[in-house]
Amino acid sequence: MAEESGQDKTEEPTAQRLSKAREDGQIARSQELPPAAMMVVATLFFTMMGQYLFTKMGGLFKSQLNFDPRTLDKAELLPAVFGNAMVDGFLIVLPLMAVLYVIAVLSTTLAGGFIFSPHLALPKFSKLNPMSGLARMFGMDALINLGKAVAKFLVVGAILLMSIMNNLNDLTNISQMDLGEAIKVSGTIIVDACFWLSLGLVLVALVDVPLQRHQLNKKLKMTKQEVRDEMKNSEGSPEVKGQIRRRQREILENKMMGKVKDADVVITNPTHFAVALSYDPTGDGAPLLVAKGEDGLAARIREEAQAHGVYLFEAPLLARALYFTTKLDHPIPEALYHAVAQVIAYVFSLNQSYGRGHEVVKPTPSIPDEMKFDANGVLMNT
Repeated sequence: MAEESGQDKTEEPTAQRLSKAREDGQIARSQELPPAAMMVVATLFFTMMGQYLFTKMGGLFKSQLNFDPRTLDKAELLPAVFGNAMVDGFLIVLPLMAVLYVIAVLSTTLAGGFIFSPHLALPKFSKLNPMSGLARMFGMDALINLGKAVAKFLVVGAILLMSIMNNLNDLTNISQMDLGEAIKVSGTIIVDACFWLSLGLVLVALVDVPLQRHQLNKKLKMTKQEVRDEMKNSEGSPEVKGQIRRRQREILENKMMGKVKDADVVITNPTHFAVALSYDPTGDGAPLLVAKGEDGLAARIREEAQAHGVYLFEAPLLARALYFTTKLDHPIPEALYHAVAQVIAYVFSLNQSYGRGHEVVKPTPSIPDEMKFDANGVLMNT
């Protein structure tokens, strides 16, 4: 009963369920990965370019602290001066901002990939339901998110506290340093803090990424009845049935083509039909039809035969008779024994006389009237 009521979701989500969820924008997206990636890149940036960046910013601050008396006498010039300073400051940090923006976009799509879903832009009135809102607030997902937030706060707080304690002497003495030395010390402190902070955020992200995937997989799990219904609907789809039939036909054709190389002769129409026969002269059975085809498939059989040195015998009436009366991997009908025996004897004679200079006369197989078919499979004597 639990299974029928849709409460017991024990089955892994199918490919169709995962595809539908992705179309609806349901993907495993970690909110902890972008800040971790951005902090790592910022740390690398400060390590390589920090001295240059801090020197430029220090020069900018120093220039702004040296006021020109002529500027002070003209208040209307002050906005332009401060505006230029803001532009200069923006240009200094622009490379870092651009890099962080790119990293934010890439890291956001890293876990779940890029997806555009119009469904996400549509309003969901179900979210206005206060009962469902309370369920979300006190549900398991909310508790997990709360736990992550507390853990992240503790990790980041501990790292920042450790960084402050490690650099406490420099922080207390920085006010007594000249501007150049203060900038250098500040840069060192910032790089150190960024390093430890990025390490902590990476640890948080390493836990959150698989957690998000696990939560999404759990959310998308299905009941046995849902799986059965999906399979029934999929198998009932004309497109799926067509794909299954095409795949089955391809498998059968490939298996059949593999037998052509071992055939003794391929009898052709010559272009529209081709049948491959195999005969064991040491056995008691009749020749077997191991491959047959029409039009394009007939051309493939001829090409396969030529590639493996199987003799092509042109006999339109016999080719059509075998094609329309004999199933694949079945012996030929008794009425065609004589005609086929003529062909096989001719092919065997050719193989035996090869290189000896003996001439072998090509036979004209005689076909019974009840075995004469036209290209449409209609008896020609009716």
